[in-house]
Amino acid sequence: MTINGQPFVHLLYHFVLTYSNWEAGTICFSESFESLSEGLQNALWELGAVPKAHRTDRLSAAVHKELNPNVFTERYHGLLRHYGLEGQRTQVRRPNENGDIEQRHHRFKRALDQSLMLRGSRDFESRSDYEAFLRKLFEQLNSGRQERLAEELSLLRTLPQQRLDAAKRMRMKVGPSSTIRVKHNTYSVDSRLVGERIEVRLHSNHLELWYGQQCIDRLPRQRGEYGHHIEYRHIIDWLVRKPGAFENYRYRQDLFPTHRFRMAYDQIKGRLNGSTNKEYLKILHLAARENETAVDAALGQLFDQGAFITASAVTDLVASGPKPSKVQDIVINPVVLSDYDHLLEDPC
Repeated sequence: MTINGQPFVHLLYHFVLTYSNWEAGTICFSESFESLSEGLQNALWELGAVPKAHRTDRLSAAVHKELNPNVFTERYHGLLRHYGLEGQRTQVRRPNENGDIEQRHHRFKRALDQSLMLRGSRDFESRSDYEAFLRKLFEQLNSGRQERLAEELSLLRTLPQQRLDAAKRMRMKVGPSSTIRVKHNTYSVDSRLVGERIEVRLHSNHLELWYGQQCIDRLPRQRGEYGHHIEYRHIIDWLVRKPGAFENYRYRQDLFPTHRFRMAYDQIKGRLNGSTNKEYLKILHLAARENETAVDAALGQLFDQGAFITASAVTDLVASGPKPSKVQDIVINPVVLSDYDHLLEDPC
């Protein structure tokens, strides 16, 4: 499976009702409580009802990811209580106790594979396109189950008034390099927050950063461990004040937004050994302050001309470039309701 030609490594939370075999699924990237909570809640709200029990395997992979297994158990029980669900788990090395879902896993994967073959391609333009493809597949699979589903729905309970906010909340201090560490992964935050304490709300696919009772940023959650997400706009002000830190910055490769920025740095380094970092950071600061696309285009123009790359030359090109057209005022005439009376008139 690929998104724009890039491998899309993922998992799927799979929900199945044992009588009608009605099923639903949610894309996830790890066996974690956040993935379990989002997948289960998505399925229940799509179903529009709550069954008596929720049966899973031993959830050992998800539990082991928690620093404290008791924390996972407490959060999982809280999720069950919110929906009034009875939690059931299969016994160790007894997959036959969950045979219905195991069989549906097998049949769904086969149906997905066949649908992809009929589609003629396993590449999608975006994740949303892939999600739409999955929704359509689930609709097709569920279309022949409506009669038994109606019987099942008559015995299910109603949903609570709202979903449970199952995000894990953590308080942490922003480090001197304008980064935080969440679940063994590193994320950059706005350099103005260095030394401040913020709240991180960890969801299955993203992180929300809260400061002063306001959500100040939303970052994609890194998959696995020891990864990083560094946004140059977060740390450029800090680097401009301390350009010497750029040379040995651990995540320096993330500070080249496009290949032209890297080429610009290499050319500047070939000419200005002593002030390479300072000159390049001025260009990067311009991209953060003005427009990255415009700076990238200016670098391309300078390369085409065979000119030296300097911050002042890039600034001049960006300043002289095309400006966005002025937004025109749109005037909408008031609706004359009497015009609709003609639609009710009998033409005969």
